[in-house]
Amino acid sequence: MLDDFKPATETDLARIVTDAAAKGTSLNIMGAGSKQALGRRMETDKRLSMRALSGIVLYEPTEMVMSARAGTRLIDIEAQLAGRGQMLAFEPSDYASLTGGQPGLSTIGGVFATNTSGPRRVTAGAARDHFIGVRAVTGRGELIKSGGRVMKNVTGVDVCRGLANSWGTLAVVSEVTFKVLPMPESTATIILFGLPDEFAVEAMCAAMMTPFEVSAAAHIQSSLATALQHAGLRSQGRSVTALRIENVPKSIEYRKGRLVEALKSFGDIHQLDRDNSVSFWGEVRTLGVFHGGSAPVWRISTAPRNGPKVVAAITKYMDCKAIYDWSGGLVWAEVLATSDAGAADIRRVVATYGGHATLMRASPDVRAAVEVFQPLDVGAAKLTRKLKATFDPSGVLNPGRMYADL
Repeated sequence: MLDDFKPATETDLARIVTDAAAKGTSLNIMGAGSKQALGRRMETDKRLSMRALSGIVLYEPTEMVMSARAGTRLIDIEAQLAGRGQMLAFEPSDYASLTGGQPGLSTIGGVFATNTSGPRRVTAGAARDHFIGVRAVTGRGELIKSGGRVMKNVTGVDVCRGLANSWGTLAVVSEVTFKVLPMPESTATIILFGLPDEFAVEAMCAAMMTPFEVSAAAHIQSSLATALQHAGLRSQGRSVTALRIENVPKSIEYRKGRLVEALKSFGDIHQLDRDNSVSFWGEVRTLGVFHGGSAPVWRISTAPRNGPKVVAAITKYMDCKAIYDWSGGLVWAEVLATSDAGAADIRRVVATYGGHATLMRASPDVRAAVEVFQPLDVGAAKLTRKLKATFDPSGVLNPGRMYADL
């Protein structure tokens, strides 16, 4: 087993990275290890654990801003916010159901480093859109600071957005500052059963275009809906199309009634109350229907109305079960494929319809053999190399985590 570096301060962190850069010691950057089964398989010399750099360092509820050290657990942050009736609006997912790991280990540094965003992203934006300040140590061992406690401080080069979704390959994040928003007073969900994928996406897109403030829209194929925890939904044996409405109860009732009227042409409409809604969207957020499986799972981002076309095209090459989130713009596809997890065929399909595909679950051997992240075009590859050379010239931070030669 690799030895761990466990910095307790930013000074310790900077010293460790400086020494690693001087000696050419490659580092596996991790929080609690909840995402170690994601990305390409790495062969590094040492592990750098950020767990000791934890704790909320600033919380101003009236300003709706919080700062926390990178190793702070997401569940602790959400508990603190909930106590003041606030939340992370981008609803970050926990991928334990995908990876077979222990739920609740995700850290806030890992959330922003991977830009992890859940169902509400379709209306509230991604994690990076709420990321307004950062402290980090580059691969040179230099401490950098960017942004602040208010959005107007994010000027010039937006380092926060640059580090979001870099998967620890550019710098080791030590502290993050982010916006928070009030938690809805209540929530309700409208359900349609048995819609084919293309009709479900049409219904979701129609709902999103209404003025009734739908905050999440997802469609689960029947083959996966049978794995839902909600007994009533599971027992239907049919696909589930769900639309969430949030806010104060009186507003919900009015908007729900109008939305039901607008969607009546799509079939009989059922409803989930507050508690059942919270439970259901928790399953969507954590991808609970994939729990216990081992088949490859792809995360495909595309235009919402192209989602069913992408899935139908993939199905021509291999068995495919899908969840559509973000009104159809995000497809989670579980496939029964050959030794390459269906990469060649899926990349070809995505190239045809547009979008990006990331292999989120596969064996270590497969993740070492295929492109896990969307291959870069010439311009993006040039920019990525330039950023890597600037932030981590010795290539010691998560080498090969995203791309084999970076």
